[in-house]
Amino acid sequence: MALVPCQVLRAAILLSYCSILCNYKAIDMPAHQTYGGSWKFLTFIDLVIQAVFFGICVLTDLSSLLTRGNDSQEQERQLKKLISLRDWMMAVLAFPVGVFVVTMFWSIYIYDRELVYPKLLDNFIPAWLNHGMHTTVLPFVLIEMRTTHHQYPSRSCGLAAVCTFAVGYILWVCWIHHVTGVWVYPLLEHLSPGVKIIFFAAVTVIINIFYLVGEVLNNYIWDTQKCIEEGREKPKSE
Repeated sequence: MALVPCQVLRAAILLSYCSILCNYKAIDMPAHQTYGGSWKFLTFIDLVIQAVFFGICVLTDLSSLLTRGNDSQEQERQLKKLISLRDWMMAVLAFPVGVFVVTMFWSIYIYDRELVYPKLLDNFIPAWLNHGMHTTVLPFVLIEMRTTHHQYPSRSCGLAAVCTFAVGYILWVCWIHHVTGVWVYPLLEHLSPGVKIIFFAAVTVIINIFYLVGEVLNNYIWDTQKCIEEGREKPKSE
C-alpha cells in the first residue's frame, strides 16, 4: 500500500524535528543546566509542539490507511478522535505558536540580536540548527495547512485556549525570574516593570492575531480549493 506524497512529507518533517530536538538536547550549554532547563525557552517548547503535532499527523495517516475499506465502527471512531486532536493542535498550538516564534525571533534578531540570541550562542549552536529552530517551522506549518484541511474550533474556544497558553508561558517566565533573579530573555532585563506588563499584553494579543490569521488562511485555502473542484465538475455534469 503506497503512501501519497503528502503523507511521506509529513513523515519527513517529523523526522527532521526529531533530529533537531536530539541535536539541540545534545548541546552542552550553561543555560540547559540552570533552573527550568530547556523548557524555559519558547523555541524549545515550540519544537516539542511541532514534533508532537506532526507525530499525530503521521499516526492519523497510518490509521487512515489501515482502516480504509474496514467497516469497524470502533476504528472509525478512534480515527475521528485522532483527526479532531490533530486539527485542534494545528489551530491552537502548531500554527500560532510556530508563526509567533519565527516572526518574533527574527524581528528582534534583526533589530539587536543580543536581546534574544547573543553572539555567544554561535559557539554552541551551528547555523543550520538555528534555522531548524527558528526558520523552517514556518514553511513546514504552511505546507501542512496547504495539503490538509483542518477543522478549527469555535473562535471563542480557540482564542481562550491560545490565551491560556500565552498567559501560562508568561507566568512560567516570571516564576523563573522569581526563583533565579534572571530573566529568560535578555530583552526583559532592559524593560521597566510597567513596560514589561505592556510587552506581555502585546505578546498575548499578537499570538491571538496569529490564531485568527491561521483560521482565515485555512478557510481561504480550502474554500478556494472547493470552488476550483466544483468548477471542474460542472463541465462534466453538463
